[in-house]
Amino acid sequence: MFTGVFADTKLAASSANVAQPHASPSGAAAGLDAFWMPFTANKRFKASPRMLVAAEGMYFTTDDGRKVLDGTAGLWCVNAGHGRRAIADAVHRQLLTLDYAPAFQLGHPVAFEFANRLAEIAPAGLDRIFFTGSGSESNDTALKMALAYHRANGQGSRTRLIGRELGYHGVGFGGISVGGIGNNRRGFGALLPGVDHLRHTLERRSAFSRGQPELGAELADDLERLVALHGAETIAAVVVEPVSGSAGVIVPPKGYLERLRSICTQHGILLIFDEVITAFGRLGTPFAADYFGIRPDIICTAKGLTNGVAPMGAVFASRAIHDTIVQKSSGDGIEFFHGYTYSGSPMTAAAGIATLDIYQSENLLHRPPELIQYFEDALHSLRDLPRVVDVRNLGLMGAVELESRAGKPGSRAMDVSVDCFKSGAIVRSNAGDVLALSPPLILEKKHIDELVGIMSAAIARVA
Repeated sequence: MFTGVFADTKLAASSANVAQPHASPSGAAAGLDAFWMPFTANKRFKASPRMLVAAEGMYFTTDDGRKVLDGTAGLWCVNAGHGRRAIADAVHRQLLTLDYAPAFQLGHPVAFEFANRLAEIAPAGLDRIFFTGSGSESNDTALKMALAYHRANGQGSRTRLIGRELGYHGVGFGGISVGGIGNNRRGFGALLPGVDHLRHTLERRSAFSRGQPELGAELADDLERLVALHGAETIAAVVVEPVSGSAGVIVPPKGYLERLRSICTQHGILLIFDEVITAFGRLGTPFAADYFGIRPDIICTAKGLTNGVAPMGAVFASRAIHDTIVQKSSGDGIEFFHGYTYSGSPMTAAAGIATLDIYQSENLLHRPPELIQYFEDALHSLRDLPRVVDVRNLGLMGAVELESRAGKPGSRAMDVSVDCFKSGAIVRSNAGDVLALSPPLILEKKHIDELVGIMSAAIARVA
């Protein structure tokens, strides 16, 4: 049983003095109408809005002046904490020097500098960097790279893309096609053809595993089933999150990713790691590929790339993929007909360089093992609370899954999330009745105590 300071926090949070939800001032409802909020129950939110107006370090400030602990790093992205002056100053200087420059047939030095800096920390061989504007764009870019690579390599029959059930790869049509979360797919009719999905790795027999589950490596063999069904010569790439974030922090079984890598190599299939969430220190290493000791062919990133300050993504491609597409292209024209208006823009690249400076100077890409262990112990101390059916964790990301209410999936976790907000912490409810955690990497043990204490009291009240 975890015995941290959170026991005192639990008692305080369960008292009668819990702050009440902020009431909208007169006329505020009309002021909320114009913004159609993403991935939000708009009617529920606008009836009782929860508004953030400032942030510094580990805490947001609400519009009624309360400090709220950020248990989710914004949206999996503010790894270095909020209000970092060095990033703001870098963006300010860049805007006054060169605010925008096109990357189509022209260049500017900041993008090249950032690409070189990223190549230095990339897994070996994955040092060709293509900039995008988001994780969704990174995933769609990676899929197009895979198709272009096989075509340039004389294997144009490889057009099939394989995702995984419960996978999340952004909201572009490529990403939701290979993605495997039903609610993200079913509202949009026909998606990309020639897509199939591996079985997911969320197994109830592995409930309450600490870190990687011991059972389930054989689930990777589902790729052999798809190879037998479609033919390896038709499959371009497999894309998976090393740790599935949006589906509720689903940690891969021991040996699973290694086996998936082996099968892909055997059949000439590219392996894409979607590290939009796991890159830049989330598992205690620069990339999840480093943590697992596996070299994919492409890595997708975003979020922590700029500490959430500016929209930006980056795709890390192997030299083999880059050189095949670029060097085998005939003539001296465009080799890869793809890109974005904001690919490597001066402002976002400056934000990225400043962010990387902080990561390296404060060693945030390698969090101490004892801090990660403390986080794990604290999270698993919640396992005996009412309605808790699973606890999952790896690195500084974790999830507490609650039993769903009959006919109202997702409502219990949402109620706990709202209760936590009233009590002083942001905990994300997603993937049904899952409470997901991904705190900024600057957190200390006292923040873990506070966060878990607030969660414990909220679960006890709501359950």
